[in-house]
Amino acid sequence: MNHATAKLIATFFYAGLMKPAPGTWGSLAALPVAWVLHQIGGPLALTIATIVAYMAGLYATRAYTAGSDNHDPGEVVIDEVVGMWIALLPVSFGARMMGVDILALYPGWIVAFLAFRLFDITKPGPIGAADRRGDAAGVMLDDVYAGFAAGFTVIVLAYAAHGLLGA
Repeated sequence: MNHATAKLIATFFYAGLMKPAPGTWGSLAALPVAWVLHQIGGPLALTIATIVAYMAGLYATRAYTAGSDNHDPGEVVIDEVVGMWIALLPVSFGARMMGVDILALYPGWIVAFLAFRLFDITKPGPIGAADRRGDAAGVMLDDVYAGFAAGFTVIVLAYAAHGLLGA
C-alpha cells in the first residue's frame, strides 16, 4: 500500500487531520457514514463495513507508521471509526428490530458516542493493554474493545430505560 493511500485510509479521508482532538473528530466523522450504511443495508451493512474498515485500517496503519517511532499518531483515526461503528451496532439492530428510523433512537447514538469516547480516552483494563502492544494491531484493537464496551453500555442503558423503567 503506498503512503498516500495509507494516509487516506488511516486518517479516514483526512478527518484525523482536524484539530484539536483528532480522535473525537474521527469518531464524529464515523456517525454520518454509519447512518448511510444503516440506510443501505441495516446492521448487516454496518457489520460488513466494520470488518472491512478494520482490515483496511490494520494495513493502512501499519503502512502509514512504517519507519516511525510513533506507532499511534493522533491523525490515525480509522481505529476510532471502527470502534464507533461497533458501539453503534446495538442501535442499528434495535432500529431494525423495532422497524423505526435509526435517527429516532438518538439517545442510543449519543450514549454510543459518549461511552466510546470515555472508554477510548481512559483505556481501562483490556483496552489499555491492547493500546500498550505498540503495533498496528494494538492501535486497532484498543478501539475495537472500547467499541464493544460502549456497545454494551448502550444495551444496558437501553434495557434500563425500556425494560426497567418502561419508557
